[in-house]
Amino acid sequence: MENRWNSGINDRKLKEEICEIGRRVYDKGFAAANDGNISIRVGENEVLCSPTMICKGFMTPDDICAVDMEGGQIAGKRKRTSEILLHLAIMKERPDVKAVVHCHPPHATAFAVAREAIPQCVLPEVEVFMGEVPLAPYETPGGNEFASTVVPFLKATNTIILTNHGTVSFGKTLEEAYWKTEILDAYCRILILAKQIGGITYLNEQKSRELIDLKKRLGFDDPRFHNEDCDLCGNSAFREGYKEADTPVQRAFEKAPDYPGYLKAPSYSQNNGSSNGSSNGACSLNNGAAKKDSYVGMDELVKMITDQVLASLNGK
Repeated sequence: MENRWNSGINDRKLKEEICEIGRRVYDKGFAAANDGNISIRVGENEVLCSPTMICKGFMTPDDICAVDMEGGQIAGKRKRTSEILLHLAIMKERPDVKAVVHCHPPHATAFAVAREAIPQCVLPEVEVFMGEVPLAPYETPGGNEFASTVVPFLKATNTIILTNHGTVSFGKTLEEAYWKTEILDAYCRILILAKQIGGITYLNEQKSRELIDLKKRLGFDDPRFHNEDCDLCGNSAFREGYKEADTPVQRAFEKAPDYPGYLKAPSYSQNNGSSNGSSNGACSLNNGAAKKDSYVGMDELVKMITDQVLASLNGK
């Protein structure tokens, strides 16, 4: 799908692209009933978007609306989506963004409801093509306060989880924005399935570093390229965007201490370049072994419970 900048609000091809993405979102189960909204910027002050109260799987080009960059409707028979301000806030902060997809993919939204930080350093494709996914704090959908929740996290990411709500992904084209949603939900599904059969293993320091270097060589951005003393596999690269009470915590996916490559959030330090000769301030791992957290093993846990039960019985 091609993004034709300045094509205008009457470009039927672009309207058809919005409908096609709507069908994909609906067919994948990412938007039940009238959920979700889609937009594409077509001029300096013009944005095409899906209307409110319509199933994304059944839209036609005649249903598509147009708004200005302040959210005022300038074309369309139907009323524009009530959440267009979220899309516009992203486009204003990120001039490179031309398309936005917001929906409720079930596996990623499960993380949004649980406010569970998504682990990093697990799947190579996710590390390279997505990276850390921040969780924006909850706000009632529709208004400027809701739109502003994503602003602190827009640097160096194209995918954000909206707490207790869903996801928003964005890019230069509608297809690119949609792909981010699909990648995220597939990853979250894999994590949930892995949890059910015993947990996940993490890539070790060397392999994680190789992926970061590869990502840089391919020209993809990453928040760890812009922060001093950031974590390789921790969820802290966006720490400045979080209020203390809003910082997500990784609870469901603890790193297994018996895994040989176990590293507890190895930290980065700023350097003057990277292995490929670039000098844009990428983070690199500090030397030295990472210390393991104190975990209670299964044998110790069973013994503790047994001792407590015996002590209780003897007390009787």
